[in-house]
Amino acid sequence: MRKRLTPIGNSLGLIIEKPILNLLGIDRNTELEITTDGKRLVIQPVGAERAAPAAKSASRREDKPISVREVGKSFLDELRDAFK
Repeated sequence: MRKRLTPIGNSLGLIIEKPILNLLGIDRNTELEITTDGKRLVIQPVGAERAAPAAKSASRREDKPISVREVGKSFLDELRDAFK
């Protein structure tokens, strides 16, 4: 998935679609930590790196990476429900 930054006042923001937020368990009240390795941004809920391995596995289906197809299907399902 490719995105562009969106102007927000004098800043730039990244819009994260609801299906992705839902998959990650993030909402508007979730405190996020932003770090970088000098080449990329890493955005994660505060304390996520300290979570027990079992808790991490439970939050993701079978501990598999989330595919673009899965995110797209979730997004389309939500759109379909919104227009019923």
